[in-house]
Amino acid sequence: MTDLEGVAGVINFDDYGTPKGRYYETARELTTNEANAAIEGLIEAGAKEILVVDGHGHGAINPLLLHPSAKLLSGRPLKYPFGCDRSFDAAVIIGQHAKSNTDGGHLSHTFSFEVEELTINGISLGELGCNMLSAAYFGVPTVMVSGDKAACEEALALVPNIEVAPVKEGIKRGSAVGLTGEQNKLFNEAAIHLHPEKACELIRERARRGLERLSEIKPFWLDPPYELIIKLRPEKEGKTGRIAKVRSKDILELLRAPRKYKRIKEGFESNDTS
Repeated sequence: MTDLEGVAGVINFDDYGTPKGRYYETARELTTNEANAAIEGLIEAGAKEILVVDGHGHGAINPLLLHPSAKLLSGRPLKYPFGCDRSFDAAVIIGQHAKSNTDGGHLSHTFSFEVEELTINGISLGELGCNMLSAAYFGVPTVMVSGDKAACEEALALVPNIEVAPVKEGIKRGSAVGLTGEQNKLFNEAAIHLHPEKACELIRERARRGLERLSEIKPFWLDPPYELIIKLRPEKEGKTGRIAKVRSKDILELLRAPRKYKRIKEGFESNDTS
């Protein structure tokens, strides 16, 4: 699984994260290079078949630059489980950013900058945790994560012996709680980055070690039944956000379920897929 905001050299979202951004093609190259570094490390550890998922909303993998040993899953719509099934042995996540409101994160958000908080069974999770759960549904452990330092710490909190490759570190302290989506997007753009070549060296090493330690690293998992609560940020400063609740006995149904939102003061809107 790949994302873009956690890649070394990706500075902000507007310039790097969308096709309209002036450095979007640079960001795609940086992201593809980090994916290639992970692929090289996995091959060194004995991987024979590798599927790369282009997980960034606008797309971030340049197929012309992608390692020829890998296959690419790209295009939209893409939904959980992103091509994963029981034939896979391990998962790796590259370019991951920290979840929304993370202290010291860089470009922290959860699926979009408009999301204030997401919890499953009362546990705060970001895209990282949801992706790890999706793979774990098939018994597939996530053995390595790269991204900003806060995202790597997030991974270690879920799986303490996972391999991580922190390639940059956000320097803004504090939480973005209560900000609008636009304010959140601009909240923590400053970070200290490894040089892209050094970032790729680290990713290659940690990906290799992660696959070599496959038997030691267990999947992150939560037992059913499930309740997902997602809270959106206010559209305007001083206003209330919206909130939705989804229940299911199946984690993939939970992650894929449509969400009906209501203003927080109006209470929850439940979408029960049990």
